[in-house]
Amino acid sequence: MESAQQLQIVVAEVQAARQQVASLNAQVRELEGTIAAVKNQPEDMALHRQMGTILVEVEDRDQLLSDLETTLEQMKSAVETMGKREAELVATYEKLKQSLEG
Repeated sequence: MESAQQLQIVVAEVQAARQQVASLNAQVRELEGTIAAVKNQPEDMALHRQMGTILVEVEDRDQLLSDLETTLEQMKSAVETMGKREAELVATYEKLKQSLEG
């Protein structure tokens, strides 16, 4: 495969990685907001969780918070992993670009 084609592929991969990082970051912010809302919800008010197409009342707030925080940590880990992948792709892009420029 010639270098110009490789460069185009790497550019597409960089763009895809950046989109994934942006999407994951949005999900992280949403989860952080959800966790804050759960923590601020008065104890005497019910919380509900969507399960498929219905809302189910949450009986164990601590378990809900634990689940949300676990998911948040997993999402943050995924952001970190994708960020590293993006950096690797950008480095590959720079090398290919330099080789094309001579």
